[in-house]
Amino acid sequence: MRRAGLGEAGSGNYVASGYSVYEEENEHLQEGLRAKVSALKSLTIDIGTEVKYQNKVLEDMDSDFDSTGGLLGATIGRVKRLSRGSQTKLLCYMLLFCLFVFFVLYWFIKLR
Repeated sequence: MRRAGLGEAGSGNYVASGYSVYEEENEHLQEGLRAKVSALKSLTIDIGTEVKYQNKVLEDMDSDFDSTGGLLGATIGRVKRLSRGSQTKLLCYMLLFCLFVFFVLYWFIKLR
């Protein structure tokens, strides 16, 4: 903050006109600073809210990926069990069927 200068005589009395100008300028600067601080406060509150929301979305995605990973692991285990048995012919048919479905879906998507 700026301070008002002392009088020319050095008696300790403030110069009235200079003092009021500096006080008005200080008040104006304080109001500007208050507005900036309140804008920063609302911005940080909005950022905090967004961070909490994004953390919740990430936790939901993490649980979804975990459940999908478990399902995929169980499916791979079943395929391995099928391949170990004498059902190799069945496994080949299943793979051919998957390829057929893939190409049919690809063809439908390509036509759109």
